[in-house]
Amino acid sequence: MSPAGCSHVNAYKVDNWRQNLRVIYQCFVWSGSAETRRRKVLQNDAGWTALAKSCICHMCGGHLNRLHSCLYCVFFGCFTKKHIHEHAKNKRHNLAIDLLYGGIYCFVCQDYMYDKDMEQIAKEEQRKAWKLQGVGEKFSTWEPTKRELDLLRHNPKRRKMTTNCTIGLRGLINLGNTCFMNCIVQALTHTPLLRDFFLSDRHKCEMQSNSCLVCEMSQLFQEFYSGHRSPHIPFRLLHLVWTHARHLAGYEQQDAHEFLIAALDVLHRHCKGDTTRDDNGKKANNPNHCNCIIDQIFTGGLQSDVTCQVCHGVSTTIDPFWDISLDLPGSSTPFWPLSPGGDGGTVNGESHLSGATTLTDCLRRFTRPEHLGSSAKIKCGGCHSYQESTKQLTMKKLPIVACFHLKRFEHSAKLRRKITTYVSFPLELDMTPFMASSKESRVNGQYQQTVDGLNNDNKYSLFAVVNHQGTLESGHYTSFIRQHKDQWFKCDDAIITKASIKDVLDSEGYLLFYHKQFLEYE
Repeated sequence: MSPAGCSHVNAYKVDNWRQNLRVIYQCFVWSGSAETRRRKVLQNDAGWTALAKSCICHMCGGHLNRLHSCLYCVFFGCFTKKHIHEHAKNKRHNLAIDLLYGGIYCFVCQDYMYDKDMEQIAKEEQRKAWKLQGVGEKFSTWEPTKRELDLLRHNPKRRKMTTNCTIGLRGLINLGNTCFMNCIVQALTHTPLLRDFFLSDRHKCEMQSNSCLVCEMSQLFQEFYSGHRSPHIPFRLLHLVWTHARHLAGYEQQDAHEFLIAALDVLHRHCKGDTTRDDNGKKANNPNHCNCIIDQIFTGGLQSDVTCQVCHGVSTTIDPFWDISLDLPGSSTPFWPLSPGGDGGTVNGESHLSGATTLTDCLRRFTRPEHLGSSAKIKCGGCHSYQESTKQLTMKKLPIVACFHLKRFEHSAKLRRKITTYVSFPLELDMTPFMASSKESRVNGQYQQTVDGLNNDNKYSLFAVVNHQGTLESGHYTSFIRQHKDQWFKCDDAIITKASIKDVLDSEGYLLFYHKQFLEYE
């Protein structure tokens, strides 16, 4: 392509090309839903009216294979199945527009093209669409102003992230038994996608900013990544938590897990201005049906299968979850199984000391079939009567960030105590054996790995660990966080110290945070 740009784009820019391009952006790219498309087309160019009822591929009738629209005539075609390519070749119509993202594709150059005039039209129509949908201007890519460009030119030596960089490491002052809050804040501020969201200023507040927890978290991220080394005082965060989660108000020691769930719940509720819908106007594809940043990152789907012991009919439900709470050996709940064989082997990268319990053991117990007994009969839809049944939990959809809660605090009418059983957990975790899709691969409760079962999308890396030292009545929370690959730090309120991987893996573990491995980068 010449420095002047794509010649085929330049050849297209004649006569009424601007108006034609605007119609496509208005009706089919930024329209938001099929109904909006239909209404808008009827109000615009009559030549497109017949298309209003069926924004689908003219060859196969599909709409999910990266639909593109020809810029020269009224034609929609699949990009994935190359139906739009066939049209371009037969008609010599070299340009098409991606109806999902608005990019212009040249079939001669075989690439998406950038043209300043076309980009300007796309942005203008996008802003108009947002305004019509009543959501205000959503996040758009940052473009430097003339003043900012001058500043960048005069400051060529800008800060770079290196393996020894301490940007993002900052202690937090304990405001009076608030270590439970501090360790969760450390874990959240080092959650990759959450960090990217807040540092790119993508939150559009619809509340009063002084009462919005998301606004405060945004400010907190700015403080953490500002380069300041002095401990931060999170008094505004504490005040907002007290305001919106009344059960956590006061200076008594609270449970870090309870704080995590309460914080995610408030952030989820305050993120309502940041939600988006898919191309069909539906909510996001997660069990909470919400596309806020919290649900995008933390929400998974837990499948519950209840099987009748008489007719073997299965009733399935799927519920959203933000974390998985796991029983431990030593609790009043019978624990099964321990490590297979207990012979020092390795499962899921975990070191199996003789008799030691691993995170995999806890997950295996969590997802094993459980007989509900005669005292918990359920009404079977097939038998139309109450029957004994078994229940099994599996993962239907995995979250990007998986949080595992080891249930170390036992509360009952007769007993209140802390369970100190050591649980081995790995740096890398494969969740494939615990997926609903892997149920058929289990033999006698053990997962039999197949070549097809090697799914990298189910693999996770550890990035934060919250620990509790002390007793149920008197204790202290600390956390380990990963700054770079294989670089760990211990966060003890205001004090940050370097830690080894051994320090992390030898710790007791209360909350374990893993993110999907596709987020790994050097």
